[in-house]
Amino acid sequence: MDDAVDLSRNSIFNQLKSSSHAIGAGVQFGTLNKSLASSDINLSAAIVGSQTLPLQKEVQVNPVSTRSNHPENWGETNMAEASPRTDTSTDDTDEKNQRFERGQSAAIAASDSSDKSKEKAGDQKTLRRLAQNREAARKSRLRKKAYVQQLESSRLKLTQLEQELQKARQQGIFISSSGDQTHSMSGNALGCLFSAHDNLSGALAFDAEYARWLEEQNRQISELRAAVNSHAGDTELRTIVDNVAAHFNDVFRLKGTAAKADVFHILSGMWKTPAERCFMWIGGFRSSELLKLLMNQLEPLTEQQLMSIFNLQQSSQQAEDALSQGMEALQQSLAETLANGNPGSSGSNGNVANYMGQMAMAMGKLGTLEGFLRQADNLRQQTLEQLHRILTTRQSARALLAIHDYFSRLRALSSLWLARPQE
Repeated sequence: MDDAVDLSRNSIFNQLKSSSHAIGAGVQFGTLNKSLASSDINLSAAIVGSQTLPLQKEVQVNPVSTRSNHPENWGETNMAEASPRTDTSTDDTDEKNQRFERGQSAAIAASDSSDKSKEKAGDQKTLRRLAQNREAARKSRLRKKAYVQQLESSRLKLTQLEQELQKARQQGIFISSSGDQTHSMSGNALGCLFSAHDNLSGALAFDAEYARWLEEQNRQISELRAAVNSHAGDTELRTIVDNVAAHFNDVFRLKGTAAKADVFHILSGMWKTPAERCFMWIGGFRSSELLKLLMNQLEPLTEQQLMSIFNLQQSSQQAEDALSQGMEALQQSLAETLANGNPGSSGSNGNVANYMGQMAMAMGKLGTLEGFLRQADNLRQQTLEQLHRILTTRQSARALLAIHDYFSRLRALSSLWLARPQE
């Protein structure tokens, strides 16, 4: 009984008793036991945590007295007996929760590590690509810079050569050699020298005039192109086309004047770019070849226009063949004249006379070169005029634009060729 009294004096027991009275006097022992066991598990755990061993000892010493004298203590005893099991269950649950949380944390950490490794690998790959792109761009800039420098250097060299050539032409320096024989310069020779100097002056004047002609042609072509693109009226377009066609005729007049001073300068094409000289025929373009190029640029054409252009092409081809045969005959005759000299002693007056006779005959034959050049230019001029009459106003405009673009591309090709990198 002393143990029982001691139990009743316990402060924890009094708290449990007060709690059981608060539930209600009419509650049955089984109900009270169930309620206390289920709803107050946390409180039991607290009690057990503080005085588990004394309470269990007291309950086991006198269980009958406690159950008989204090019915409410029966629920307390049951609660105390159930508390260790409840605590163990709670600990197991907490341990499982902790294990589950640790597993989740480990899985998340592993997933994060995998994602980070993938992101790191992707970042490294991106960085490598960026580095490669930067290196390629740097090399491209270096190549472009080197190419531009080469272009500038080539342009400067070309300008220097042109200046030196022009200076040499202006000075009129000529070196004449006749093998082992040296002839004194007579009055006729001096006259030829002054005539040659005049020829050089005429060639330089033609080059300057031709450069101005090109500038004016570029301006007129730009005006014509703007009119075609803006769909100008037929009257306005006809005026511009007539001006461009008349400007084409001016170059034939300039060439005729220059040929009288130095026909070789015009025939050699020194006033043209290297690429243009590759396609030259007797100081200019072939009319038949130009018509072939324009056929594809002027479509659609009517049947009558096609037939007229075809006939014009055939007649131009025949005239070109005749002029080409005449040039070949002239070259062969000139070569035979120069090769038929009789060898003799260097001091023979007869040989000097023969030499002068040969030169006179050769000079006479060379005089016909100007005639061939004039006929070739007349053929080119007439071909353009007849084509202008066959086509409509807008077709003529397109033809003039196509002709200009073709020769402009040839000049651009020459510039690129001269400025190409030298290996």
